[in-house]
Parts: sequence; structure tokens; C-alpha cells
Amino acid sequence: MKLWNKEDNLNIKIEKFTVGKDRYYDLYLAEYDIRATIAHAKMLHNIKIITHYELDKIISELEKIDNDIKIGQFTIEEDYEDVHSKIESILVEKLGKIGKKIHTGRSRNDQVLVATQLYLKNEIFEIKLLTKSLFSTLIELAKKNKNLLLPGYTHLQVAMPSSFGLWFSSYAESLIDDIFYLNTAFKINDQNPLGSAAGYGSSFKIDRDFTTKELGFNELKYNVISSQMNRGKVEKSVAIAIGSLASTLSKFSADICFYMTQELNFISFPDEITTGSSIMPHKKNPDVFELIRGKCNIIQSLISEFNSISINLTSGYHRDLQLYKGKVIESIIDIKNCLEIFNYSINKIRIRKNILDDDKYKYVFSVENLNELVNSGYSFRDAYLKISDDIKTDNFIPKKDFNHSLKGSIGNLCLKEIEIKMKKALN
Repeated sequence: MKLWNKEDNLNIKIEKFTVGKDRYYDLYLAEYDIRATIAHAKMLHNIKIITHYELDKIISELEKIDNDIKIGQFTIEEDYEDVHSKIESILVEKLGKIGKKIHTGRSRNDQVLVATQLYLKNEIFEIKLLTKSLFSTLIELAKKNKNLLLPGYTHLQVAMPSSFGLWFSSYAESLIDDIFYLNTAFKINDQNPLGSAAGYGSSFKIDRDFTTKELGFNELKYNVISSQMNRGKVEKSVAIAIGSLASTLSKFSADICFYMTQELNFISFPDEITTGSSIMPHKKNPDVFELIRGKCNIIQSLISEFNSISINLTSGYHRDLQLYKGKVIESIIDIKNCLEIFNYSINKIRIRKNILDDDKYKYVFSVENLNELVNSGYSFRDAYLKISDDIKTDNFIPKKDFNHSLKGSIGNLCLKEIEIKMKKALN
């Protein structure tokens, strides 16, 4: 069944190509199409298009379909173009003429868009929960390891003293920025497009305010053309948000792989987290973090793909926009998996103590020596030149005062303030 079927003889190859993988990806949208269809049916009853008896029949059948979806017994066979045609076909099969009334005042265009936005809103909420869980893990790790020093790097060269508390909490606070992006994506998706039909509205006196409240949207997308122009933009907003989150996880994973090298050996993980080699018995590889890094880098490229799809598209619907669906769904699945496995794995981290006792890190304290000279009366520039000369002539003796280092900015983790900041971002 096709919602647009006019007894035409579409070539089977063309049909297969245009449908693509929609049947598979529409299974993720099915429950949301049910929700939107129930809201639409209630609205049609309110404006006297369907009777109370017809409304009860329609809702009863839709709830049965929804139950099949929830228990995994709902499928979209090749006889149907998509989830929308399958659900309407069931209504017509079960209810006859009553089922044929459900499409009044709407188009497949706004059906797709409202189901997509309801789906994206729910996924954004779940991603935020997973992000908050990882945030809490990192805050606890920062508290536990706040006094353990490690060398900080710039240009992959030893720079200044850092700490594991500072490292963990830096990524915790970075997650707050990612929450801000997710909040923006949620707000963009929290505008009801239902009733825009194919992008030019309907001559029926439909009540869009009713469906906005019924579906839990905060706002109505008022202009019907603007509603349809959001097709692609709503997915792009999510791509930007999860791309930011992916950037955080990718950088964190790269740090972990770097810190796990035998040359550094700052951290390690138990055997249950690492993998081995088929020919090298000694190997303990950080495959899980390498895969998270790779998957997250792919997610970051999604926005470029979306920009390429939408280049030079005029207003109104274009079939190009169908290509957003699968890509954003797959990326959402990947970012959720990455958050879950990263959170599980980072909990198993083992940290080596007394890292800065190694003589190769003596220059990490050069700024400490410099600051001591400044405090004793040197100008900053003269102190800098003296320490530089001491290093060049091999006369540098580091001031390895670990407690003094922790009393400075690297010991001021501001964990309570960061937790308050996250709480505000989540509200």
C-alpha cells in the first residue's frame, strides 16, 4: 500500500530504490506515529470530522498496534512503503470506511516530521541521562584522585604539573557544554509541525493548538512552510549536539590511549577491558577506547553529510530529505552505546602513583621555580631568563613541592560549583 497510490505502474526497481531502508528505520518511529495519529484523531473528533464512536474505534485499534510495537510483533512488510502506510492499512482493514478518515487534514510529510521530532525529543532526553551518569562518574573519580599528580602536555611535550582530579573534572565540565547543545536541539524539536500537511496547510479548520498540547510540544510551528523547511533542520540540530558530545568522548579516548602507552604508563585497565594480540602474548590493547574514538569521529562528520545533502535545496519538500532519517538514527544508537561503554570502562581505571618522581619530568616544575624567583623579588622576565639559562647549562634543580603545586590552580577543582552548573543545565 502507498498513501499516494493512484493505480500507477511504478517500476519495481524504482520503488525499491526510492523506499531504500525506510521500512527498517521506520520501526524506530512507529510508536511515535501512533501517538501523533491518536492526537490527530482526537482533533478530528473535536472539529466534527469523525464521531465519538469512530474515535473510540480508531483509538482502540491504534492502541492494539502500539502494544504490538512494544512487544516486538510489529513489522513492515514489502507490501507497504513505510510505517505510515502500514498503520493506515491496518485501520482500513479493521475499520473499513472509518479507517479511511484518519488521513483527513494531514499529509505523509507532516506525519513523518511529527513522528521524527517526537522520536528525537525522547532520544535527546535519554542521551542527557546517559551524559549525566558519565558526569557523575567523572566527578567521583576526580574526588577520589584529586591529589594524584601527572604531567600536563602541550604540543605532546611535557608542560606543567596537572592532576588526575583536574583531568577527570575537565571532561566532566566539558560534558556540560554538550548538554547545552542537546538543550538547543531539544528546543528546536519541541515545535509542533502537525497540521502543516505537505507544507501548505489544509483547508479544513484543524486545531493545531490542540495537537500541540496533546503531544506535549512546548510550542507550535506556526508557518506551515517553515514547518516543512524544518525537515532536515531538526535532524541537523541533533547531529550538531551529539557531534559535540562525540568530540568530548573522542578526545577523552585519545588521552586514555596515550596515557596507556608503555612509555608513559600513567593508567591501566583490568584484562576484562583490554584485548590481546594473536601473536604477541604481552599485548593489552585499548581497543574499546579506540573504537569509541573512531565511532565518535564518524558521528562528528554527520553534520558535514547533512550540510551536503541540503545544499541548494529550495523551500518545500524534496525526497533528498529522506536520507537524513537513517543517518541520524544510526548516530543516535552509536552515541548512546559509546556513552554506556565508556562509563562502564572508565570506572575500571587504575592509576599509577608518584608519576612525577621520575627524573624525566623534572622540567615540568620549571614554572614553579620561576614563580618562586618572582616571589623573591625578580621581575618575571628576568626570572624566566634565569630559569631558561639554568636548563640550558644543566644547572636546573626542580622544586618538587607537590603540596605547593596542589595548593595552586590545579588543586582548585571547583567540583561543587561544576555539579551545580550541571544541575542548572539539566533543568
